[in-house]
Amino acid sequence: MTVGTAIGVVVGILILATIVGVVLRHRTGRARSAGGTTRTSRLRADDLASASGYGAAATLVQFSTPTCARCPATRRLLDAVAGQHEGVRRIEIDLAEHPELARRFDVMQTPTVLLLDADRAIRTRFGGPPRPPELTAALDAVLTAGSTVATRSTGTPGTTGTQESR
Repeated sequence: MTVGTAIGVVVGILILATIVGVVLRHRTGRARSAGGTTRTSRLRADDLASASGYGAAATLVQFSTPTCARCPATRRLLDAVAGQHEGVRRIEIDLAEHPELARRFDVMQTPTVLLLDADRAIRTRFGGPPRPPELTAALDAVLTAGSTVATRSTGTPGTTGTQESR
């Protein structure tokens, strides 16, 4: 291999790595609807916490690990969002304690956040720390869709708060 060919290969690899990095960075923290035909959209999250751990209107499930550098900031963001909305709670799952859940919910990175509706069905998924505007928009969509149903069926608003790892 000549020097010119070696330099060309190195430059090509650097360009490819840059493109892959930009694409991955663009996708991190973006909301992905779980309403499609993916395996995760058919899953329910009924057994992640006790019944009182779930929010009456919506639940934010954060999958994290002890070595996750971005998880504490995500925890604070989710707590702040949950505190601003009636009937929304946060559950944190430590994947080091429950590795089977990583397979079950296709968690490829931490933090991963799932937005559950009042029926504990997965509505939205965030790979990486959620972007605040997208998190708020997804949560508002769930709350708007569920507010009419929840008020009709119970007649009372839910509670706010957070729930730590089970």
